[in-house]
Amino acid sequence: MAFYIDVIIPVPLQKLFTYSITDAEAHFLKVGMRVAVPFGKSKIYTAIVYNIHSNRPTVYEAKDIQQILDETPIVNKHQLQLWQWIASYYMCTLGDVMRAALPSAFILESETVITKNTNNTIDESILKDDEFLVYEALHHQSNLKIHDVANILDKKNVLPVIKRLIEKEAITVDEEVYEKYKPKLVRYVKLHTNFTSEKSLHNLLDDLSRAPKQRHVVMSLFSISAKSKKPVKVSELSEVSGASNSIIKALINKGVLDEYHIQTDRVAYNGEETEASKQLNEYQKIALKEIKESFKTHQVTLLHGVTSSGKTEVYVKLIEEVINAGKQVLYLLPEIALTTQLVARLQNYFGEKVAVFHSKYSIHERVEVWNNLLNNSAKAKIVLGARSSIFLPFNNLGLIVVDEEHEQSFKQFDPAPRYHARDTAVVLANMQQAKILLGSATPSLESYFNAKQNKYGFVEITKRFNNVLMPDIELVDIKDKHKKKRMKGHFSDRLLEEMAETLKDGYQIILFQNRRGFSPIIECKTCGHAPQCPNCDVSLTYHQYRNQLRCHYCGYNAAMMQDCEACGSQDLDNKGFGTEQIEEEVKLLFPESKVARMDLDTTRGKYGYEKIITALEQQEIDILVGTQMLTKGLDFRNVKLVGIMNADNMLNFPDFRAHERSFQLMQQVSGRAGRTKERGKVLIQTYNPYHNILQQVSTNNYIDMFNEQMNDRYNFKYPPVYKQIKITLKHKDYNRVETASIWYAKSLRQVFQDHVLGPEAPPIARIRNQFHKNILVKIPKKQSLAKTKEAIIKINNSFMSIKDFRSVRVVLNVDNF
Repeated sequence: MAFYIDVIIPVPLQKLFTYSITDAEAHFLKVGMRVAVPFGKSKIYTAIVYNIHSNRPTVYEAKDIQQILDETPIVNKHQLQLWQWIASYYMCTLGDVMRAALPSAFILESETVITKNTNNTIDESILKDDEFLVYEALHHQSNLKIHDVANILDKKNVLPVIKRLIEKEAITVDEEVYEKYKPKLVRYVKLHTNFTSEKSLHNLLDDLSRAPKQRHVVMSLFSISAKSKKPVKVSELSEVSGASNSIIKALINKGVLDEYHIQTDRVAYNGEETEASKQLNEYQKIALKEIKESFKTHQVTLLHGVTSSGKTEVYVKLIEEVINAGKQVLYLLPEIALTTQLVARLQNYFGEKVAVFHSKYSIHERVEVWNNLLNNSAKAKIVLGARSSIFLPFNNLGLIVVDEEHEQSFKQFDPAPRYHARDTAVVLANMQQAKILLGSATPSLESYFNAKQNKYGFVEITKRFNNVLMPDIELVDIKDKHKKKRMKGHFSDRLLEEMAETLKDGYQIILFQNRRGFSPIIECKTCGHAPQCPNCDVSLTYHQYRNQLRCHYCGYNAAMMQDCEACGSQDLDNKGFGTEQIEEEVKLLFPESKVARMDLDTTRGKYGYEKIITALEQQEIDILVGTQMLTKGLDFRNVKLVGIMNADNMLNFPDFRAHERSFQLMQQVSGRAGRTKERGKVLIQTYNPYHNILQQVSTNNYIDMFNEQMNDRYNFKYPPVYKQIKITLKHKDYNRVETASIWYAKSLRQVFQDHVLGPEAPPIARIRNQFHKNILVKIPKKQSLAKTKEAIIKINNSFMSIKDFRSVRVVLNVDNF
């Protein structure tokens, strides 16, 4: 009887591929294991076994697999179930989900390997210079990889050179699969078993009396072993004895010391569990009791706690109970910056039970967290991570906490799968019979609406911890200040006054401007020309620290010019302002104060966030200027004043969520002020202080904002009243994308009538030389979501079968929040 396996390949294919396996392989293989499979003419991919069966594929001849890569499954059945849901709900393929879900170390890629053609000796004089360099290198090395050739020739595109060498039959090319993950091995030493008796030990020390340094190393080994009964690392022995590695090596060669290696995790917590979790105040105790009650009837509960009400402590108490019951916890955060503060807090309570998982960690570190969870190790009972951690192999999940659940960072926009981590976490909790707690000071309209409909449980904390007052929020009319000439740069006299007072009292200040760089537009005063990105329909942003103009969409950059490219005038002017300009102005206005900036440019490294946050906590920074990274749940004890430099940028954004987002952002950034005894102060600079949203922010009135926004959503049929799917078409030829989008929208209208909007060009119509067109499909509550998606996929397949449209890229984005 023949056996076959269906596998998931990390390529966006609609169907699974089938391969043939032997009897022995069929008995060894399990669902969730990795196998290397040939695909296409010469590619080799890592695939995940999805199904083992005996049905021969009818359309094509099943190829044999190349090799089995695992002894046990690395993906469990719960994960495959979740992958299936994500693929169907977010209209993508299982291959897309696999690529997003697995750490890249697990996805072995076939790498092209070049070797010398031994069957053919060629005349070296026919080789060009660059070909000869590669051929010469193969005399010294048996094989080369593509990137090695690129290094030898010092250029990126080396494929033409390799192609010419193949044509001249000088080299052969193979595909080689290589394992990316390498475990970290630490060297340890112990005394050789020959010297365990007292007599042999005395003899050894006598022998070593002529080599005092070696004798000292042996004595140091005794003293370390006596203090702690743990194995002794070579690095530790070297440090204690002050001996170099060569002396230790000499002792190993002599057979005095035995060397061995132990595999260890790269991210290890060395401290102890030092603190018991804090005592809750009465409001927190009531909230905790209500959450537990709510969990009896609802799987999902929304915790609406004002900023600084101590939501984290409530989470910690819940986590304690779940872990004591022997289950796992997932703690989701929207921003990597937040994990740095929380890791320390949670490790104080739970020690090495806390594991961290996000993109700033290396491939190897992520693999270790994955393996710890897979093996149900005690090291990863609580996973703290950004959105990708929902893909980890949980097998006994008891609780998911989604902190700052309103954040748009939970939504993945590119590449597919375009999933929303909060909504996926709700499904994951349901699959694993776990409870899920959504926490926020400014819940998203969707979650609050679900709580109002009694779909979710609802709990509130209305008082800040220690009964600290909510910050005093003041709106500053900068239109009036400009008229009265009371502005210094971008600072009103009112803001400068408060800043001077705060600094005098020894407190810290946060200034918020949601735009990085120095200024978003450079304009010639003579002819009005502003430099544009050659690939996108946006003006270039000036970054002063590198003296260059940069595009924030495609990464294009150019040196800042001295004169206008259009008319040659030297009279260039900055329009608008970003964090860099604010930082510079603050340094001039407050030369005595220590100023720092926190945005995408200053937090590029692995510990970028950590350095700035730690410096602010230890009061090494007086004034911190930053973008929205600052707004998300960070806890700074000594910040008394928050200044929002320009509230209008956010409010006037062409998006149906602009008002909701502005409220959340301003409310969150205000929440960073006055978190201890002193009441905080927030100043919001705006040209329109009578705007409804700003009035609601200044009175901290979430309910009014919710009711007003929901009224608009009902009237205009937007989420959460209607669901929506956004379809984006992209192509480098404007006419092609225009024709294609009209065809697509017309086909959709035949099915969905008035519930289709578009095609319409977005505010930035060209990005990376691709023209964009958007179509929006609105789905009423009563309409079947599955049937709607089926209809869209049908139309999409018809669209792809039209020859002229095949090159147009179509992006389907479900729930494009």
